[in-house]
Amino acid sequence: MKHRLNGLFQILFFFTFKSICFSNPVNIIIVLTDDQDITLGGLVPLKKINTLVSKQGAEFSNMFVTTPLCCPSRASILTGKYAHNHNIRNNSLDGNCNSLSWQKNHEKETFAVYFKRAGYSTFYAGKYLNQYGTKASGGVKHIPPGWDHWAGLVGNSVYYNYSLSLNGKRVEHGSDPEKDYLTNVIFNKALNFLDKQNETKPFLMFLSPPAPHSPFTPDTPYQNNFSKLSAPRTPNFGVYGKKNKDKHWLLRQVQEPLSDSVVNTIDSIFRNRWRTLLSVDDGVENLILKLKEKKLLENTYLFFTSDNGFHLGQFSLPTDKRQLYEFDIRVPLLVRGPDVQKDIQIKHPVLNIDLAPTFLELANIPVPKDYDGESFASFLKNTSQTSSKRTSFIIEHQGESTRSAVPGCPQYGAGEVHTCEIDCICEDSWNNTYTCVRHLSDAANYISCMFQDNEQFGEAYNITEDPFQLKNLFPNFIHNW
Repeated sequence: MKHRLNGLFQILFFFTFKSICFSNPVNIIIVLTDDQDITLGGLVPLKKINTLVSKQGAEFSNMFVTTPLCCPSRASILTGKYAHNHNIRNNSLDGNCNSLSWQKNHEKETFAVYFKRAGYSTFYAGKYLNQYGTKASGGVKHIPPGWDHWAGLVGNSVYYNYSLSLNGKRVEHGSDPEKDYLTNVIFNKALNFLDKQNETKPFLMFLSPPAPHSPFTPDTPYQNNFSKLSAPRTPNFGVYGKKNKDKHWLLRQVQEPLSDSVVNTIDSIFRNRWRTLLSVDDGVENLILKLKEKKLLENTYLFFTSDNGFHLGQFSLPTDKRQLYEFDIRVPLLVRGPDVQKDIQIKHPVLNIDLAPTFLELANIPVPKDYDGESFASFLKNTSQTSSKRTSFIIEHQGESTRSAVPGCPQYGAGEVHTCEIDCICEDSWNNTYTCVRHLSDAANYISCMFQDNEQFGEAYNITEDPFQLKNLFPNFIHNW
């Protein structure tokens, strides 16, 4: 009897070992653009990505970021947590962006750490968190846990004249279009990594090109594309403060309609944003061709999304994000991969905090219980699924202000506003601090927000009836819902 049991254990061990060693774990690639909108046509110039990703997989039409600002949003993507739980408040070191506190606590629990523990080969290239590489945050020698191959950009998005941390060593890049354009550098490093991959060990790849973030510098071949286009003149374009007394304090500070020079600047930025995205389009195409060459394409999930949206003249705010409106909180999300039905649109609302648990579930790695996000893997694999427990979620932002007065803008004192770049039109302020409930279901589609300011100001919109958020329904809206 003892010998028979030993034999059974040997057989069970053999099949268990075979299942572990010879199963075909999936690869994961994430391409995260910087400030790419969806409501102003941010996907339109990406013809190759549309053909190779969207038409070969799923497009999520209701993808939202829970904080419309780079560093908090990226931290939410990495950790699967709302900003109030990972505590990155803005893009500054004082706001906890890549701070030593972040590194000591939440950085040790990003999804990359779990992938590495599961035996994945991991690769990161491009922008990480805005304050990465600064002396106060550990410099370029600091490599975030979980990444085997690291090519992190020092600081915020640029296209030329930057530094990379290559596995902890600083490497400088200049302004040579042939070898220094950052988007191309990132994708070329990714291709070199893929050249060394095979089916024996799965990989996780995270690519974060600068496009279409400022300074909006296109690669040389694309400098004249879209020359006849203008930024979309949406119904909320150029609507200014005096006509919007029902908007929060910051928007009421815009005293005049946008000048012709500002409108011309907006149009120029719009064209250059699209031009920068053409290099991303090329890069994703080259990735897919390389995966196909290496016979890895059919076993690889590719996610394409952005860290936040963007506005260009909406409510007379020239160029930025940080606002509670659809143009800043909705972003693209395209996914292709194993078992994903081709050319489908999924309306189920998903969030940036949902990405980490989704990656982990697709890789059969246990999802940490303290994640705020929910995996949407089942929606990728079962397109007949139309319902979810989630119909509401949080949008939050902590406003920021400078310590000193803004030069040339005497109407603002020290500690009031932040990011005043054009005609004293400011894009953030201390009282641009809000928490919103965004509700999206078959029955209702609305957002309701409260500001932490001296007015206890509120904004609420019925998105179905008022998609451009022109009519503030607060407080009556609260009582009706």
